[in-house]
Parts: sequence; structure tokens; C-alpha cells
Amino acid sequence: MLCLTLTEDTIQDDLDCIRRNSAYVDLVELRLDTLKDAEIAKAKDVPHLTDKPVILTYRRKSDGGKAQVSEKERLEKLCEIAQGDFAYVDIEGDVKKSELRYEKDGQKFDLETSLRERGVRIIRSYHDFAGLPADLFGRVTKLASKGDIAKVAVTPHSIMDVITLFRIQEEVKDVKEKIVIGMGPWGVCTRILYKKLGSLLSFVTEGSGSGIGQLDARTMKELYRADQVDERTAVYGVIGNPVHHSSSPMIQNLGFHAIHFNAIYVPFLVDNVRSFFKLAEMVHIHGFSVTIPFKRDVLPYLGKISRETKQIGACNTVVHINNMWKGLNTDYYGFLQPLSPMLDKGQIKRALVIGAGGAAQAVSFALRNHDVKVTIVNRTIEHAEQLSRLTMSGYDSLDHINQYSGKVDLVVQTTSVGMVPNEGEDASHGFKFTGSEIAFDLVYKPRETVFLSRAKQAGCRTVGGAQMLLEQGKLQFESFTGYHYPPKVYPEI
Repeated sequence: MLCLTLTEDTIQDDLDCIRRNSAYVDLVELRLDTLKDAEIAKAKDVPHLTDKPVILTYRRKSDGGKAQVSEKERLEKLCEIAQGDFAYVDIEGDVKKSELRYEKDGQKFDLETSLRERGVRIIRSYHDFAGLPADLFGRVTKLASKGDIAKVAVTPHSIMDVITLFRIQEEVKDVKEKIVIGMGPWGVCTRILYKKLGSLLSFVTEGSGSGIGQLDARTMKELYRADQVDERTAVYGVIGNPVHHSSSPMIQNLGFHAIHFNAIYVPFLVDNVRSFFKLAEMVHIHGFSVTIPFKRDVLPYLGKISRETKQIGACNTVVHINNMWKGLNTDYYGFLQPLSPMLDKGQIKRALVIGAGGAAQAVSFALRNHDVKVTIVNRTIEHAEQLSRLTMSGYDSLDHINQYSGKVDLVVQTTSVGMVPNEGEDASHGFKFTGSEIAFDLVYKPRETVFLSRAKQAGCRTVGGAQMLLEQGKLQFESFTGYHYPPKVYPEI
């Protein structure tokens, strides 16, 4: 199930939020702590105003909520509102039964007994915004000991913490009903793959998500189809640090959906490659893309590598084949594809490559393998010299870039300069385009950088990073699935 968390300050705004997201979610969580005081009294009627099952929650500040009242007042109000026809009521695991007593029509009741008699499920929750408790598995078991649904929302800070969360399914397999949430950027993969953790549901939000790592409802439902993951779903992903800006999930998941391939492609924030390979074995990941800064770090863990990967010394695609990991480099061919017609006609004889990092290495090898004379310019000239020896290219300081105006057929910008959020920067400053060059920028956000804008104004043919990203992504798709990328799918990257 996908559960929409309602965080508006009025009931009407919450109902409007449900209406806008109704097609994407199975149930909703009504947060009393975000409502205005005057609105809380109306909350009891919400289950009658929507066709979605409703979880009632009144979250205190220590658990990430916004309740402004004393603990006694909070629990009294929870007992009052919980008389509505809610499907679930969330009660913190450390709240005692004696604290949930209330009086109605002259009779005294305790909330837990009342809810169970009415068939309302109790969610027993534990939140940890600092990390993972040492007794995490034991806490899940304890929370579920009364037959309630155990909920743990914790904050992983490493890939090893993520592995611990994925272990919950096996370590507490006797607990059939549980909700497991990894908060923050490290927990995003656990929210998407919540079924692999044995979690009943994953919380989603509206819009761009929240600071605790929640994704928006539409993305979870339509892009990831997280609620459709089953035992046969093949898991793929992209590793990097950072990684959540990546457009690769858009490319791969849309491709999977178009050919009805039962697979999901997930971003994994990684701090240690060796640990990720442990996670890959545990979750049975079939393949993954590799982005900065791990394109070289993965090499020692591969049983086989392609010719291009060996030559470049970097890998951007890993596939599990015949019980071993094979490394490929689709950046090489993704870069060449838009240039192929010009290379075949011999229209590119001399090229200027800006930058001396891993991307520049792939670009330089690709061009040199097509008999193009390459000059590498970089701010740190020692790095340019090192790459020039490796690729048998020329090199120079970026300060001398103006000397190459009118002397090259292709200019390739391989650095992150000009990328969001530094859109106003231009690594080619000083280079004067004549209009005869092909300008290729590997940056894909924004789609038109200052570098490409200057080239276009001069009359140059331009190629953006989005085109290369898509082309290399299509090749990754073929490596993952064995099928060509569907021709009528156009990811918005």
C-alpha cells in the first residue's frame, strides 16, 4: 500500500490533497499535529468524507511531529478524535495503556481496548531521527507483541545501516505485519523497495517530497510502481554520491514499463562500494549503473570487464551474468552515437576536450580510437598531462583555451561547470566560437548551458548532455534486459 501523509493545516485542504492524489494512493494518514487548533475537532468526521482508509496520528515533537500541547493534552485529544471511524490509530510504543483512559457517557474506557473491540488496528510506532538503535530487531518484536502493527521509522547514515533495514524481513520473519521506514536520503531506496523489507506500506507526500526522504505519490505510483513489486520483480539501480538527482530511474523504469518487463530501477546512495556489493547479493540486484565517484572503485569487484572498460579504466554499468559481475562502459558509445555521422564522413579531425576527469578520459579514448587528434585543457595542467599520456593526446592549460579558437572541429565540455545549481558558469570562457565547430556539453541539467548557448549564437551545431545520457542509458537497458530500448518512449530528462 502507498499511504499519503496529510500535512495541511485545515481539514478542507487535506481533503483537497486526497482528491488530487486519489489515483496514486491506497490510504491516507491524517496528522492532527499539523492542523490548526480549531480544525482538530473536525478531524473525527474525516473517515466519512473520503473513500480511503484513514490512519489517525497525533505526532509529538520528539517523534518529528508538531504537537504544541502537553503530553497529557495530546493523549486526551487523541482518545477523543479516535472515536471516529478510523481504520488505524498510531500510538507510540512508549505510551502506557493507563495513559489512554477516557470517559464517555459517564463510563470509563481505555483506548486500546475500545479500538480492538471496534476492529480498529493499532500501529505501535517508534521513531529515531538520530540513527538506528542497537536493538532494532528486538524493538520490532516488542512493538508487535500485543498483536499490533509494529512501525519503526529510523535514520540510516550509511549503506551498512541500509543493509540492517533490509535484514529486518529475515530477522523478524515471525512478525507478519510491520511498517519499516528508512528516513533521510539514505532511506530513499528502502521507501521504494518497502515490500522487500516486508513493510505493509510506504508513506508518500504531495509535490516534491519532504526533508525526511518521502517521495511524492505520483512518482512512487507511476515511475517506480513500488506497490506492484513482487517476488519475481528484478531489482536494478544506480549507485553514486550524490545520486538522487539522477535521471537514470526515469530512463530505465519507463523502458521497463513499455515492454512489460517486471523490474524496478532504484537510486542507491553509497559510501562504500564493497558494502554495496553485499547489499546487491542480499537483495538480488541484477545490475546497476555507476556514477560519480565510483566508476573506478567498482573495478576490483568485477569478474569480467569489457574492452572499453579496461582501456578507459572506468566502469558505468555492472551486470550480474553467470554468477559473476561484469563491467561495461556505455558512456563510451553514448558519447559517440550523436557524433557518428560526422565521424564517418571524416568531418571531425581535431578536438578540444575541456577537463581531465573520468568523463574526459572516456571521451578522449573514444575520439582517439576514431583517429581524431585530441588536445586536453584543464585548470590543473598536471592532470591534463597525465590523461594526455594515457590517451596519446596533446594537453595545455585551460588559461590558454583562447589559442584554440578556429583550430578545432569539435569542442567537448566534460566538467560539471555550468551544472545546476551553477548554471551561470562557463568552463570555455575565453574560447571564441567561429560557427564551424560542433559544441558538445556533457552537462544535462540545464539542457542548454552557457557553453551551448554561446556556441549556438555563433552558428555552431550543438549536442547536449541529455542526448548522451539517453543514448548511454539505452545501451544500459539492453545490457540489463536483453531487449532494445522501446523506440516510442521519450523520457523527460
